[in-house]
Amino acid sequence: MSKRPLSTLSLPPATLSVLARGGYETVQDLSTLTPECLAKGKGCVTDLNISLPSSQAILSATQAARAPPMTQSAASIVGGAAQYTTHCRPLDSLLEGGLKRGYILELSGAPGCKKEALASDAARSFVEVSQGVLFVDMQNMTSPATLNKALRKSTTAAPDYKKLVHYLRLHTLPDLMIFLRNLPAYLQTHPEITLLVLNSLSFPFQSPIELHATARNAALDRVKHILTRACASSRLTVVITSQLATKFLKTDGSAANYDTGSKAVMVPQIRNAYLPTGRTYRVLIVPQSHSSG
Repeated sequence: MSKRPLSTLSLPPATLSVLARGGYETVQDLSTLTPECLAKGKGCVTDLNISLPSSQAILSATQAARAPPMTQSAASIVGGAAQYTTHCRPLDSLLEGGLKRGYILELSGAPGCKKEALASDAARSFVEVSQGVLFVDMQNMTSPATLNKALRKSTTAAPDYKKLVHYLRLHTLPDLMIFLRNLPAYLQTHPEITLLVLNSLSFPFQSPIELHATARNAALDRVKHILTRACASSRLTVVITSQLATKFLKTDGSAANYDTGSKAVMVPQIRNAYLPTGRTYRVLIVPQSHSSG
């Protein structure tokens, strides 16, 4: 049964949003439904306010997606099976051998846990096999010079490896949304890029002006939609780094504030719903010493 994300199908964005709000994310989620059941007012599922013709079009698209391809190129098979080391043995073990094409790795941790260094080392692995990297820094945590220093550690990269690395710096949420809107076209014109690093992705969401929950959720849904489609269609690998936030709790585990809380825990700043299910690894990095964690 196909677990292909619905966002990779040729469906209108409004339809994808409605399905997502109803809890449907993959082709498999709709595999047992009929057009009448999916349409408005049939009582089989949550009322999604979808017309019968629209529900028929949706299920037709999912049926086509479930059909196996007649052929598959050798390059596709080899590329899909390739793994890239993070140059961190415990992390490679968690990833069952390393980074895979078409998957997402989110690294969350407190300042100083070297998650940015891990992202740079991941970029080195792709460059070593002549794969392109798009490195986006959002908090001035990794400068071009710092990234280049990590890449120079390689003994196998081609002398002109710098041509494989595209570096971009942005800081605000509007800048991030514009970048994501243009990402599919950019990948089309730069087919050598197989790794996207989003360094300090949580930073643009820390606006000095309180961001309304509706706008924040809409932006996160957009991130999820674009990353899901890029991973599925271009087999893009994505590495994300994100800070941890402090959450106060009462003794019974309920939410609290600085005055009422009895303990504090560190949690990722961005909710996990912004990442596609089935192709994402979320790793929390806890330093145990200056050199291990």
